[in-house]
Amino acid sequence: METAEFLHTLESEGLLLAAAAEEAGTDAKVPTCPQWQVRDLLRHTGAVHRWAASYVAEGLTEHRPLGESPDLDGAELVAWYRDSHRHLIATLAGASPGVECWAFLPAPSPLAFWTRRQAHETAVHRIDAESARGGAPTAVAPDFATDGIDELLRGFHARSRSRVRTPEPRVLRVRTEDTGAVWTVRLSPEPPVTTPGGTDEAECELSGPAEQLYLALWNRAPLPNVTGDQALATLWRETSGV
Repeated sequence: METAEFLHTLESEGLLLAAAAEEAGTDAKVPTCPQWQVRDLLRHTGAVHRWAASYVAEGLTEHRPLGESPDLDGAELVAWYRDSHRHLIATLAGASPGVECWAFLPAPSPLAFWTRRQAHETAVHRIDAESARGGAPTAVAPDFATDGIDELLRGFHARSRSRVRTPEPRVLRVRTEDTGAVWTVRLSPEPPVTTPGGTDEAECELSGPAEQLYLALWNRAPLPNVTGDQALATLWRETSGV
């Protein structure tokens, strides 16, 4: 996917998130994040939007902590989230393609990184907001979901903070049934090493439509299909939170 496509998705996902949060109300529980109410979801996601925009807008080249969210609630909090989302969109849309700033995953450019990362951040939290509202969730496009799985496996879980580890080497395969993407995830006492493509060495396979796998691997839904050693699927569920 191109940066412009991620920006379009980020815009639509943020609008959906705000609408679902407004309908649910800020007191509503978030079933996909049981420790949160909608107010926590809005405060977190709005603060992340502003944090991300600051790197691009100010050309910051070093990490800095997430800023505080305002002590707002109800309609004022929803309006603050919408403003945070609009500010992020405007910042990314107006940025130079060659902008230099801090990023924490490999990408063709910092602008490409932040646009992609915020698109997936917002999509996952839109699912959270819709779970609080109730009713059928908005679909996730298969190609976008496939990209999100790739970002999670080859980006987040390649970092030293990943807790998905095994005492002895193990091999996990992840496969989307609709887009034909396959990843081999090699587990060990070190961070997972994920490569595109499959292998007959895999001891467990997680498979399903890209949308369902995307939500499951982000721990927002049950794993669609598990074949082989169920213990590896359980390990993922218990240790993969980022």
